Amino acid sequence: MKSLNNILMKSSISIVLVYLLLSCSQWQDKSESRFEIEHKESLAPIEIVSAKNIDWGPLNPARGENGPKAGNLWGDRNSDQASGFLVQFVDGFSSPPHIHNITYRGIVISGTVHNDDPEAKKMWMPAGSFWTQPVGEPHITSAWGPKNIVYVEIDKGPYLVKPVEEAFDSGEQPINLVPSNMVWMDGSDITWIDPSISSGPMNPSIAFLWGNPNDGGLTGALVKLPVGFKGKIYSNEKGIKAVIIKGKASIHLRDEEKPLESGNYFGSLGRSVFNISNKTTKESIIYLRSEGSFSIRL
Repeated sequence: MKSLNNILMKSSISIVLVYLLLSCSQWQDKSESRFEIEHKESLAPIEIVSAKNIDWGPLNPARGENGPKAGNLWGDRNSDQASGFLVQFVDGFSSPPHIHNITYRGIVISGTVHNDDPEAKKMWMPAGSFWTQPVGEPHITSAWGPKNIVYVEIDKGPYLVKPVEEAFDSGEQPINLVPSNMVWMDGSDITWIDPSISSGPMNPSIAFLWGNPNDGGLTGALVKLPVGFKGKIYSNEKGIKAVIIKGKASIHLRDEEKPLESGNYFGSLGRSVFNISNKTTKESIIYLRSEGSFSIRL
């Protein structure tokens, strides 16, 4: 009888253990977020480009050796497609009045830049500033500092410089936005960031720069990652294009960790999950171009 009781007890324990294991498995499946489930099927490859490895060439060959130099991060500025590229100015550079055949957006990565009407008083934009230059509008661009680098983005190329005599009014208005005038929002303000992150020390925030975040079209935003941040950026099926504007960050791939410095690019052409962290002692700021929304989660 004692032996039979022992057998029954062991059987009962085994059944309970199996039940608990199944329960835990089911609980873990149910605990997965909608974003993780959506991104399980197939992920697009992640592309990383270092500013150290891009091919620099003249932005406008007519300006000579002291003219701005440019290097593509994604796309090709000399073709009819969208593209993003870095531009480097020598200290004291100032262009003559000119226009462009397309509208472009710019973000200062290092140094200071002035971009305005030829008669306008100098307004130097520091690192982290954002501006837009409408097609056909006369302007000058100047740079001041030992290392002046900006990120420039166009929705359709090629990027051309034309004489001011061909100026016209497109109806667009330029924007000059310095960091002190930007509005930052976190998970308590917007759904693009997991609200639970906002109550902790690793609270990221977003400043929207252009586009309408709610209409599903193209949008440009800055993402601020605090010291110690470690989380994930989820892109939709259109992918994202991102450039490190300030500080450093790291992308964690399956087999290695890729450190990213200012001017570096990462992105994808489809749905992806970017495991990203900030292990430095200073905040990181990343520019993200997205068609539709993206999400930030731990």
